[in-house]
Amino acid sequence: MRARPLFRPFLRYHRRVVLAALLLAGAFSSMPAQACWREIGAKYGISPYLLHAIAKTESNLNPRIVSRPNANGSYDIGLMQINSSWLPIIARYGITEAQLLEPCVSIEVGAWILAQNIHRLGNSWTAVGAYNSPNAATGLRYAARVYRNLVPEAAR
Repeated sequence: MRARPLFRPFLRYHRRVVLAALLLAGAFSSMPAQACWREIGAKYGISPYLLHAIAKTESNLNPRIVSRPNANGSYDIGLMQINSSWLPIIARYGITEAQLLEPCVSIEVGAWILAQNIHRLGNSWTAVGAYNSPNAATGLRYAARVYRNLVPEAAR
């Protein structure tokens, strides 16, 4: 069974509706943030709308948030809620925990993680779900929440 491509049919016909909803939600409230969503999305071949929906799901667009410890002792940092388990890996690229509180850095790292999932699992909701959890069932529930944040009217 082939994975369904993410959002192509939806965005082809509803791009203006989604853009208007994101603008109303304050997704692109500042020009620097707007440039980050677009440029980083283009760099990794990921829709900036999808990246924004993940950030909305993860942190409610709060770039300074740090979560309480998870059951395994790890915690999540910044706009894209990058899990602390990634810290040793991203340190090899010169990225520190403090830098994850900067919106554009968080978006970049989140897009990089998602791009790895897409490469491994295909351009699918399974890849989106794996951003949050390696457990397939938990991941699909997460992907549904991301979708609702991508398409506000779908949550009704």
